[in-house]
Amino acid sequence: MKFNFKIIKRLLIIGFLLLNVIAYNHAYKFTHFTKIEGERVKPENLSLSSKVKVLFFGVDNYRPINNQTPEKPYQTVTIQSRKSLECWMVEVENSKGIVVLFHGYSGNKAGNVSYSNAFNEMAYSTLLVDFMGSGGSEGNQTTVGFKESQDVKAVFDYVKKTFPNEKIILFGSSMGAVSIMKSIADYSIQPNKIILECPFGNMRKTVKKRFEAMNIPSFPFADMLMFYGGIQNGFNAYQHKATEYAKEIDMPVLLLYGAKDERVTLEETNDIFDGLKGKKELVILEKSAHQNYLINDEKVWFEAMKTFL
Repeated sequence: MKFNFKIIKRLLIIGFLLLNVIAYNHAYKFTHFTKIEGERVKPENLSLSSKVKVLFFGVDNYRPINNQTPEKPYQTVTIQSRKSLECWMVEVENSKGIVVLFHGYSGNKAGNVSYSNAFNEMAYSTLLVDFMGSGGSEGNQTTVGFKESQDVKAVFDYVKKTFPNEKIILFGSSMGAVSIMKSIADYSIQPNKIILECPFGNMRKTVKKRFEAMNIPSFPFADMLMFYGGIQNGFNAYQHKATEYAKEIDMPVLLLYGAKDERVTLEETNDIFDGLKGKKELVILEKSAHQNYLINDEKVWFEAMKTFL
């Protein structure tokens, strides 16, 4: 019995250490891009063998590469934040204002080209931004909106200084939306209006959804990933809550949510909406998931934008 107890104790210690190594790897890959180019596969689309590999080593997060450019002539602009950020500026004649577009997790500014084209059609100039680690910007790190809020401030300050007489609208999808919200809450930036697409309620729910999408139990991995991800990147992931940032926002907000969203719940969206202090509007797009809303709900999206702007 004594011998068996020692073996069991050793196995438990080994298992605990292995679990922590796995969580550490997941956390690093979740918040860092590889230098290798490749196509990102959604967790739910992984094969069984790939899911087993992912369970132990984490998902390779390929660096998001820009694969298209705006239809209209544009200028490449570099803005200094935590790292050098590459942006595309599209100016239109008789502009009604500037819409600054921020992409989601593992995205890049090329993913916002269709949105940029749409805003240009509505006579708005656009600035498309690559967060640190994405597209043409420096670095290889993402903090899923926490430190990206500093990038939002740097870009907003640049636009405000360069175009002092222009109306500024901030547009963000998912992580980009949360980054905008945190920047307003932390740095009191004052855009004229903001447009938020599918922001997540808090970091913990987002991480849990990541594991659930692969049919892997979120306990205890989600909390371990949160813990190690915070240590690796220098922030408290448990404090990353868009529902709290919303309470500091008092400018006009258009909040959009796809009814088929597999990443963010309607409950999270309603919690964010309820917390907003200023003039606000919630639009639910019935055909859309966690994606570019122009794909399945173009007409509804355009109507919402024209009414809000």
